[in-house]
Amino acid sequence: MTVIEVNGLSKRYGDRTVVDGVSFTVAEGEIFGILGENGAGKTTTVECISGLRTPDDGSISVLGLDTRTEREQLRRLIGVQLQESQLQDRLRVGEAMQLYASFYPDPADWRELIAAVGLTDQVRMPYAKLSGGQKQRLSIALALIGNPRVAILDELTTGLDPHARRETWKLIRQIRDRGVTVLLVTHFMDEAERLCDRLAVLDGGKIVALDTPAALIANVGDVDGYRANLEDAFLALTGSGRDN
Repeated sequence: MTVIEVNGLSKRYGDRTVVDGVSFTVAEGEIFGILGENGAGKTTTVECISGLRTPDDGSISVLGLDTRTEREQLRRLIGVQLQESQLQDRLRVGEAMQLYASFYPDPADWRELIAAVGLTDQVRMPYAKLSGGQKQRLSIALALIGNPRVAILDELTTGLDPHARRETWKLIRQIRDRGVTVLLVTHFMDEAERLCDRLAVLDGGKIVALDTPAALIANVGDVDGYRANLEDAFLALTGSGRDN
């Protein structure tokens, strides 16, 4: 079953085209990755998919809903963790969960979610006192409080230490195991290779490749006598490795 369908998506800011004719589909139960450097158009793409921005051209359907005209219905079915998510410093973890739960007619049990993301001991802790990894885990729990069928996660491991990143990867797999389709935005090659079933590689607002991580790597072959990895494939696709 196709859960997300994007056809000819374009978004411009003045004379600058940020997303240029992007098309792809995401199947139910996938962890689908959007991979690209900073400024490639990743965040704008997922903001259009989540209904937070209106495309200039193209169409987007999520769970059969038009993201332009059926935004209210869509918001009940998706969970979104944005790159710049912030809460009030004094808001406690439990208070934030209860507040977000009040926005939905049939929310998940927030205590169970807090336990699932490993924040039970921090339930009375103010947001400002949380570590970077704890803030990211809280933002994921908030994205799941409405029992979404689709979770959109944007650069959620940026700034985390290696241990916190690995724990976050484990959590993403657990989200998928709960039956949630995941749209993951990242610029980390190891994250994309470890987590994603398929990847759309964005460069300059365009999709330059769409395949499984293994297939993208296989298309490169050996590099300087060594077996290629996803970073090699990405550099070959985007031209990031060319001399200036």
